[in-house]
Amino acid sequence: MYVQNFINQTWRERYHTDLSEDSLTLLWSIIVSIYTIGGFIGATIGGMLSVKLGRKGALLANNIFALMAALLMGLSYPTGVFELLIIGRLLSGMNAGIGICVQPQYLGEIASTALRGAVGMGTSVFLTFGILSAQVIGLKELLGREEYWPFLLSTTCIPAFLQLLILPWFPESPRYLLIDRGDVEGCKKALKQLHGAGCDAQWGDIEKERSNSRDFQAKKPWELFADRSLRWQLFTIILLNTAQQLNGINAIYFYSGYLFRQSGIPNDKIQYATVGTGVCECITAFSCGLLIEYLGRKALIAGGYTLMSICCILFTLTLTFQTSSPVVPYLSMVCVFAFILSFGLGPGGVTNILTTELFTQTTRPAAFTIAGSANWFSFFLISLLFPFIVIGLQQYCFLVFLVICSLMAAYILRIIPETKNKTFLEIQNEFHSSNSGKVGRANGAGTTL
Repeated sequence: MYVQNFINQTWRERYHTDLSEDSLTLLWSIIVSIYTIGGFIGATIGGMLSVKLGRKGALLANNIFALMAALLMGLSYPTGVFELLIIGRLLSGMNAGIGICVQPQYLGEIASTALRGAVGMGTSVFLTFGILSAQVIGLKELLGREEYWPFLLSTTCIPAFLQLLILPWFPESPRYLLIDRGDVEGCKKALKQLHGAGCDAQWGDIEKERSNSRDFQAKKPWELFADRSLRWQLFTIILLNTAQQLNGINAIYFYSGYLFRQSGIPNDKIQYATVGTGVCECITAFSCGLLIEYLGRKALIAGGYTLMSICCILFTLTLTFQTSSPVVPYLSMVCVFAFILSFGLGPGGVTNILTTELFTQTTRPAAFTIAGSANWFSFFLISLLFPFIVIGLQQYCFLVFLVICSLMAAYILRIIPETKNKTFLEIQNEFHSSNSGKVGRANGAGTTL
């Protein structure tokens, strides 16, 4: 509302006429959706940057986009140029797209095999913590008032400054140094800094992967599509990242405000209930980090999709009978939090870890480019189509998400092997042998394809 008032005011000062409601809605939609376009662009260049600059170098360079975005969005109000918001949101999306592409690679490659899942969950834990932080500082008691919104949008510079101060003290990915750059001494130094006395075991694992690589050059995304030995891994990460956006989590957040109002929460208090959803997702991400090395990746993500399927059924029922009893809106609220818990427990956190683990060093950057592009494109698609789905199907839209979640649970249980406590080479070999055997049996050929 505050930003729309600013756009109207700016337009009136420039052209001495009021902006039509349709034009205002269009401009607001562009400001909102341009973020997903930026994320898509960032995902497509993230893999290339992680190869050219290294994992650590790419993360450091990525802060340029965050700082520029903060500067432009912060200057939009005092300069009276609302177009700066559009450019700032685009750059902010690019920062997010590159970060989600490169950071899981870095975390997965610096972690030991035994702790790779827990360390990899850092992406999800701090992503949800960032969302929660934004919800909190956006409260009207802090920066959620009209005079403060430019400062609120400029807070994207804070994590960028923190990373520029802290990350230079951390080593580059040892796998990148040895396999991509052939820097033996640099790799050993990084391993010692990361693992201390336990660096010998990690050195042996990296050296074995290097010796098994066909070449030491990182592959391009189109080369992955042409490699028949990687088709199941590629198909899997595209499905996982597409489903992460199309599984109904965005619909749940869309309906949450309506359900909070139906439950009797005053309009001025709904923002606090929304913070509760952020707390819920943050807690589940942290819990997933604690459980992932105990239960494994497969159990968490398949279990998460199964629970989300059940929630879709219950949510459809409670929305259908919303007015039949005063208790039903509260049951709907329970479904909201249960769905968020289920998402955070599995799909929200494990998807990026599997994208890291299903590929080796030379294919991982291209895999993240493809996975990130699928994720951001799906995000854009659901943002574009979801209002029409709601208008057409109303509460029955969750039956669509029920189909997606249940199919994903079945696919994960049948196709994806458990990756806990396995090296990247072991995972690749197991994935290839198990699924090629399944395809061969399905075709009745008796031989693997």
